[in-house]
Amino acid sequence: MFKLATATFLGVTTTLTLFFSFPPPPKSFYHSLFLSTPISDNASVAHHLYTLTRRPHVAGTPANAEAAAYVLSTLASYSVRAHIAAYDVLLTYPRSRSLTLTRPPPEPAVQFILRQEIYDGDPYADVANEVFPTFHGYAKSGTAAGPVVYVNYGRVEDYETLKEMGVNVTGTVALAKYGQIYRGDIVRNAYEAGAIGVIIYTDRKDYGGGGGDVKWFPDDRWMPPSGVQVGSVYTGAGDPATPGWPSTRGSERLSNEEIEKEGDVPLIPSLPVSGADGETIMRSLGGQLAKDDWQGSKDAPPYRVGPGPGILNLTYSGNQTIATIENVIGVIEGVEEPDRYVLLGNHRDAWTFGAVDPNSGTAALLEIAQRLGKLLKKGWRPRRTIVFCNWDAEEYGLVGSTEWVEENRALLASKAVAYLNVDCAVSGAGFHAASTPQLDQLLRQAAQQVQDPDNSSQTIYESWAGQSKSAPVVDRLGGGGSDYAAFVQHVGVPAADLSFGGGYPVYHSMYDDFVWMEKFGDPMFHRHLAVASIWGLIALRLADEEFLPFDYLSYASELQKAAKDLEDELIDKELNLTPLAIKESKSWSSIWKEYHMRERELNDRLMMAERAFADPNGLFGRSWYKHLIYGPSKHNDYGSKSFPGIDDAIEEAKKVSTSDSWHSVQHEIWRVSRAVKHASQVLSGKLT
Repeated sequence: MFKLATATFLGVTTTLTLFFSFPPPPKSFYHSLFLSTPISDNASVAHHLYTLTRRPHVAGTPANAEAAAYVLSTLASYSVRAHIAAYDVLLTYPRSRSLTLTRPPPEPAVQFILRQEIYDGDPYADVANEVFPTFHGYAKSGTAAGPVVYVNYGRVEDYETLKEMGVNVTGTVALAKYGQIYRGDIVRNAYEAGAIGVIIYTDRKDYGGGGGDVKWFPDDRWMPPSGVQVGSVYTGAGDPATPGWPSTRGSERLSNEEIEKEGDVPLIPSLPVSGADGETIMRSLGGQLAKDDWQGSKDAPPYRVGPGPGILNLTYSGNQTIATIENVIGVIEGVEEPDRYVLLGNHRDAWTFGAVDPNSGTAALLEIAQRLGKLLKKGWRPRRTIVFCNWDAEEYGLVGSTEWVEENRALLASKAVAYLNVDCAVSGAGFHAASTPQLDQLLRQAAQQVQDPDNSSQTIYESWAGQSKSAPVVDRLGGGGSDYAAFVQHVGVPAADLSFGGGYPVYHSMYDDFVWMEKFGDPMFHRHLAVASIWGLIALRLADEEFLPFDYLSYASELQKAAKDLEDELIDKELNLTPLAIKESKSWSSIWKEYHMRERELNDRLMMAERAFADPNGLFGRSWYKHLIYGPSKHNDYGSKSFPGIDDAIEEAKKVSTSDSWHSVQHEIWRVSRAVKHASQVLSGKLT
């Protein structure tokens, strides 16, 4: 089915690619100038980061409003027209917490202090009291007391392992490690397994350098023993009280009971704790020895699964409040096509100081604005409108970007060319990119034009490809981990996400500060300049080129790969895999001869094809997610899946194994086939 189904899509995209295979026009003088050394400034990007991270700035707080004002005024100083787009949203803050471990006699009970410690010479000691007590955003208020069960990373497969071991999780407090799946899914999986509360800790093996004589921050990059990864446990997107519509002042809101029925907020209490506290709890466990790959660092105690005999008493009380959040929106209006938008986005709010997450991205965004401001003074004007988006409340669940997209959905669906996201711009060396596939070639081409910040003898493309002779791999945007989600998965806007480094050990802790960045993340701030260069160059090409540089052959190839994987997975199932078998399209050769006079029509086809993959009904049980090709895994919001609706249906069918459940898989296959056919039709531009 999928081979035949993608044939039409492939035929259409092949003709498009042939049309674009003629030599491109000479490189724009202004694009070259954008990349030139005189126009970039690592001192200013470092200053932006230092200023933005001077205080903790959680969404909805005065400190984050000050940060918004800084971004607003900075954009204005670069000749970028900017304004605030505010929303009143439901946020939660910690009111009180306690955690007590009762151990078998004669061991005394342990009352955990639940505090991250400042370090010697900490330049932020004077504002350390502004760091919120460690908590989970949108955590359930309540008390849970019971024996502890160690559940590894809290994945579905981890609970299956415990079941095979004969370990009953019902009525227990689950002890889980951070590191493999989204924390909200850790809590939800625990609830579905019967746990009454969850403790999530930062294991030394994953975040502390492996234990032993390894040093930690500020002497090395690793998480200190008292470090705690905080974060949201909400599994939806946007304000939980306004699902699907914007949280404008006076808007309709769900009650707390209605919010819980939506299924995206947790139903059992949880707390994050440090590696030191997690290890103390681990030492209180008996029962069977955990599997080898569940064990800790080389000098950690043996990890056992319990239950007990250690008993945890967890109490959490949160304060729900309607808080005002502020997105900062900046606009450089296009000349020839002002009604076509190329959007660049990064969020501003942080759980603590946020040097990596997210303000390395904010600093890079302001660096781009500064360079474009210089180009404006030299006479450059974009063909299409460039929009800078500095989001608020991303950390709680992509709230600021989602509310803005929901408010502007109709305009974005008809006018947005692409959305380019950077969250954690820099956490170390090594370039990473993810995108919807029609942007793959553009990403690679831009990477060939920017010098590697860690090796001046090569480009980012060369370091990205490494020793491989093939093109570097571009990941996909199926996960819900950052602000591209509303654009791709809700509206169907082509998008990309860029970064240097990847995961880093002090993530979401109070040690993610300017000192860590200056010592370990990017001492000379050259990586910040590099991500600004490649991010800005992609935006310039999308904004300035007469024909949009989209390559749908990449998309067709990705669809074929995903279809083959699905076919292999379902090889022993009696499913009809032919619904996507549609007629081959005719050659477009005669049509392209006319396109020197019809670039607007062609660009609209290229721009709108992605929308065809967004089904109005959305994924089953998760209707906000409308993209049928890329979406988050049902049990891991960070996980990227091709054909998420089919994947959800397969997982359910494997679980219940009924004819109706496999019929649902078949239905989802048909839905994807129709979406691919619609995309092909948009690209061909012909009515049936």
